[in-house]
Parts: sequence; C-alpha cells; structure tokens
Amino acid sequence: MKIECIRERLAEAVTKAEKITSKNTSLPILSCILLRASENTLFINSTNLDIGIEIKIPAKVEADGSVAIPGSILNSFLNSIPSEKTVTLDLRDGNLLVSTPKTNTIIKIYPNDDYPIIPKVDMQKCIEIPAESLISGIKSVWYSSATSSIKPELSSVCVTPDDGTIVFVATDGLRLAEKTIKIKNTLDFSQVLIPVKNAVEIIRFFEGINESLSVVIEQNQIAVSYNDNYLVSRIVEGNFPNYKAIIPKEFVSEITILKQDLLNCFKTSSIFSDAFNHTKFVIHPEEKNIEVITKNNNVGESTTTIQGVISGESLSINFNYKYIMDALVSVSSDSLTLSFSGVNKPMIMKAQGEDSFLYLLMPMNK
Repeated sequence: MKIECIRERLAEAVTKAEKITSKNTSLPILSCILLRASENTLFINSTNLDIGIEIKIPAKVEADGSVAIPGSILNSFLNSIPSEKTVTLDLRDGNLLVSTPKTNTIIKIYPNDDYPIIPKVDMQKCIEIPAESLISGIKSVWYSSATSSIKPELSSVCVTPDDGTIVFVATDGLRLAEKTIKIKNTLDFSQVLIPVKNAVEIIRFFEGINESLSVVIEQNQIAVSYNDNYLVSRIVEGNFPNYKAIIPKEFVSEITILKQDLLNCFKTSSIFSDAFNHTKFVIHPEEKNIEVITKNNNVGESTTTIQGVISGESLSINFNYKYIMDALVSVSSDSLTLSFSGVNKPMIMKAQGEDSFLYLLMPMNK
C-alpha cells in the first residue's frame, strides 16, 4: 500500500475512528484502525465489536493494500504535525512509513487478516431521518440511561416512530427523559433500542450535519450513513418498560421559575451538598417561592430562595440536584415548570409552553 492524502482530512477521520477503538487487552487488534487503499480512496475502519464505522476520504493511490495500525499512535502523530499539508503512507518491510515534507516516521502494524469485518447492510432499504432530529432526540435523553448493563433495555435509548413524530426515551429507574421530535415524512420501523454508549457515538459522528441521514434497521443492528460516513451498531433485544404508566396525571403543587435561577442555585448546591447530592426543596405557595437547601456536615449548609409562580399546597421533598442539572440542557425555554405529585412521588419537569420534552425524577429518602 502506498498513498498520498491531505493531512487534515486524514487526521479528522482518524480522530473519529480512534474513539471507537477498544482497549481490550485480550484482543489487541481492536485497538487498531484498519486502513485500506483502493481506487483513489482511503477507507478508514474502526470497531470494538459493539459498534463499527467506516469513513472514506479521497487519496492518490499508487499501490492498493491495507494495514491495521494502532489508532492512538496514528491519531497522536497526525495531530502533532498541524502545519503539514499532505502525508504519505507507505507499507515497507512490515511497518508503515508515514512521511511528510518535514518528517519520516515508522509505525509498527498488526496483521490485518485478524481485523474484524464491519457488517454492511443494504442501504437501498433505508429510511431518511433529518440528522438534526436524530441528534437532538438522542442528546435530549441519553444521560438518563442506566450506566450498568445488568438490564440492557435500561442502558439504552429507545427510539419509536409515532404519527409524524419520533419519540426518544431513556430511563435508569430513578429518572426518565422523553423527547418528541416532529418530522415531515412517515417512518416505517418498529421500536428500536440503541445501547447508550453507541447512541453517544452517533451524536459525535454525525453532529453538525444539516441534511438527512440514511438509516437501516434490521433484526439485530442499526446502520446510519451520510455521504462517506457509515456507522453500524448492534441493537438491544427486549422490550422497553411501559413508562407511560408511571407518569403522574395529577399534581399537588406546581411552580414555574427561570431556568437560570435554578442553575445559579445549583452552583451553590455543588459546594454544600453531601456525597449523594442530597437537596431539599421546600415549596411556599403563600410566599410565592421555593427554598433549595443543601447540607454537608463536614462543610456547612446553604439555603437559596427562588421566586416563581406557584399553585397548590406546601411541600417538602428531596432530590438529587445533579439529576436535575443533567436535564436542564434539554430545556429550550428560559422558564420551566416543576410539577410535584406529592411526598415520595415523582416530579415532572417541562419547559414552559413546550410539550416536546418531559423529565420525570423520583425523590430521595430523607
């Protein structure tokens, strides 16, 4: 293999691919990126067996071939020479010679016969989903997924088409985020559960694209493609919980406050909260305010009062303030409404005047 290509294009592609590589010591080949040159194109492949990507960039190919090279080494090197315009990759004596007008570097490679094949699907069967809709939906909910893989359906992002919309949901059993995105075209697929780690990679891989993505959903995998970028991920088998049944319909207290006031309040909470981020909310309907109280026996305690529009009864209830902060990035308006269904019952957070996002949070014990 011998090629010449634009360093910036190669560095950008390798940076994306390196993030997919695995540090599995029992399978060192998974720490590599596969480079394959053919027909004036360089194919850059990366996989950790759970998700795989392929990126194509133009290249001047003098000799076809392929090599498996440690992703972190190649990525670090390419980003250490930002002033170079072009780079040449030349397979010599079982090593890869990476050269520029100013540098010559030899990087050891792995046998590429051991590199896993990235599954390819028939993109002729694809559906078109606006990139902005898919990315926005995942970003609005993924943080609510479980970090443990004991229950795979909870460590995933659920995506469901529903009458001109796509509904994205994630839950870890203590909190739940739901985002509904309106779309123009009708989508014909069943509910799909994307592992949350792979959903985050979809964000990273396709964020910033303003056109539609081609998506194929098969029995055990989902593939997403745009121009010269291809990603394939396994999907979770099983059923997502019937979360609609736990969303309260009646509330004893509601308060509408400015999002920035709550953010400012949580800056103080981070100083005085305990190891469990325990925060008490005390609602005072007559005073039209809510007190946010944090206490740490080793540091001290703090009470912040936030003015708002309040209806209902007085209430004292405890939450993990960091769980609320996670969801504030998904609130697009300046104001938000907190709806309380009672002691030891869930709270609902929504953007004021906007029904596309819903966040449910269970209270903490005293």
